[in-house]
Amino acid sequence: MKTIIIKPLTADLHDAYLDFFDNRAFTDDNPNGPCYCTSPNQDEETIEKMVRKFKIFGVKKTLRKYAVKMLKENIIQGYLAFDGDRSVAWCNAADIKSYKGFVPQFAKDNICGKTISIVCFEIAPTYRGIGIASAFIDRICKDAKEKGYIAVEGYAKLIEGRDEYDFQGPVQLYKKAGFKEVASMNGQVIMRKML
Repeated sequence: MKTIIIKPLTADLHDAYLDFFDNRAFTDDNPNGPCYCTSPNQDEETIEKMVRKFKIFGVKKTLRKYAVKMLKENIIQGYLAFDGDRSVAWCNAADIKSYKGFVPQFAKDNICGKTISIVCFEIAPTYRGIGIASAFIDRICKDAKEKGYIAVEGYAKLIEGRDEYDFQGPVQLYKKAGFKEVASMNGQVIMRKML
């Protein structure tokens, strides 16, 4: 494996975050892009307002503008992976209560206490399959425990086989890290690790 370093997103890494989404994320014609991972922390009204601006400013430029504002306000939380000084992957992970979207309602109904949610991964195409998602999960669990959280969870889709465009991570990824299935609904499963 390449020497990959996982770092929590801090103000001094905002430029690296934007550089990743500007230049390496979704470069394989992934249908989830362009994206700057703003939607998990936005309510429906804000998302609708943002989408209306797509026609005026373009999708990527609009998303970037919202991301810059949200970064300044410390709303976007998560981790970047680096190969040297170059950001090559992103994982959106934060307190379950900070998310307005992407955390299914049945997960909120099954909350077990102070919980970190992992809502998405985006890894540059040339860096996939070398263990970065697992490294993210390991770091998130370590940091969550140090901060007094009692659980970390992700929301995997119940699908057979590998899906290159699955931004939530497969069930097997979470099982490998010691997560257990808590509940499932509509093809999605809560995978939780008690800390």
